[in-house]
Amino acid sequence: MRQLTKAEEEIMQVLWRLEEANVKDIIAFLPEPKPAYNTVSTIIRILETKKNVGHRQQGKGYVYFPIVKKSEYSNNTLNKLMEDYFQGSFKNMVSFFVKKNDIDLEDVELLLKEIKKRKDE
Repeated sequence: MRQLTKAEEEIMQVLWRLEEANVKDIIAFLPEPKPAYNTVSTIIRILETKKNVGHRQQGKGYVYFPIVKKSEYSNNTLNKLMEDYFQGSFKNMVSFFVKKNDIDLEDVELLLKEIKKRKDE
């Protein structure tokens, strides 16, 4: 799975939220300043080329929908982050976030409980 640009990710976030939308619907959900219609249309075509988005015809236009699930993309992105910056170590990554972001020890304990629970399933 290829990484997305910031603009592509922004469009995907809207599509994951709406589940399907035309270009005007997508633009309506984007923050100000709103991008031009042609810009969003171009980004969607790129996302289709990357096999992240599909479409179906509706009237004279198209309705777009995500092909890649948000959870798949999130997992892939986090794994890439872990590989690129933390030598592939989940421990190193969590340790970094605890040190640099003043994460509460209680939150870490909850995370560990969740990991153990998933492992036991």
